[in-house]
Amino acid sequence: MLKIDMHSHIIPKHLPDWTKKFGYGDFIFLDHNEDKTADMMQGGQFFRRIEENCWDENVRLKEYEQHQTQVQVICTIPVMFAYNAKTKDCVEMGQFLNDHIADLVYKYPKNYIGLATLPMQDTEAAIKELERAKSIGLVGIQIGSNINDENLGEERFFPIFEACERLGMAVMIHPWQMMGFDSMKKYWLPWLVGMPAETSRAACSMIFSGILEKLPNLRVCFSHAGGSFLPTLGRIEHGFNCRPDLVAIDNNVNPREYLGKFWVDCITHDIDLLEYILKMQGSKRICLGSDYPFPLGDLEIGKFIEDSDLSLDVKEDIFTNSTLEWLNLDKKLFL
Repeated sequence: MLKIDMHSHIIPKHLPDWTKKFGYGDFIFLDHNEDKTADMMQGGQFFRRIEENCWDENVRLKEYEQHQTQVQVICTIPVMFAYNAKTKDCVEMGQFLNDHIADLVYKYPKNYIGLATLPMQDTEAAIKELERAKSIGLVGIQIGSNINDENLGEERFFPIFEACERLGMAVMIHPWQMMGFDSMKKYWLPWLVGMPAETSRAACSMIFSGILEKLPNLRVCFSHAGGSFLPTLGRIEHGFNCRPDLVAIDNNVNPREYLGKFWVDCITHDIDLLEYILKMQGSKRICLGSDYPFPLGDLEIGKFIEDSDLSLDVKEDIFTNSTLEWLNLDKKLFL
């Protein structure tokens, strides 16, 4: 069975020293070590240690082979979004990252599919880079759950989503800059609590603002199984019903009506939760995702699904068909 991991992150082995070049900021720079690891340095401060599977495409292919997964959808690491940079600098960074991904797609067309990053802080620049990304072979974008703490439902982002629908570019929403970060750093709570909340924030914003209603052909996938959106949909729906004066001010369609109209990945680490999400979404709207190569991801790439008693048809939808439909790609391209 063809397996496509639609949620993985990659970074070029060598990055320019953008902080030095631009003369401001705390942009990521890689400080390589002798043991084939690298330290991600942010403005001179240690951020995270990564291994060569973060940048070496051949190491990645070998590791994926161990999990019988042939295709990776690759996108940058969210810390590289740089939405707080000057537009021209964010454009330069994004083009560097997008060109790297496009080059891998060109060299390994049966193994890599690419998503672009955009300068979301500038609508015109974002649409221009979106169009360029499509022209170099990328099939969608990855964006953050908020843009400099502005919700995705803000009017100024609508033309970007409108352009995605027009160009047939898929959208992946990834949590980042988690709300409450500074007040809950202990116990890794930004990642354990903040990330699921951020993804729900993005889903609610896109639904309540009417983006999904106005753009029915926009193909959106929410990371980490939709975060806390699907498990708390009952509460969200109840709020919509009991306080429409607060919730239904821009879109009067019940949020439950959008089930099955967007995609989520399968990163639940919990077969029982996945079965609940299957009941809500259906197998054709759940994609295999791993968040590779980071430790909070599913680094066995769907083994908990393979080991389950889910039907073969459901497994094939999750492992293959849902992602192909989300990205509007033909299975024959990868056989």
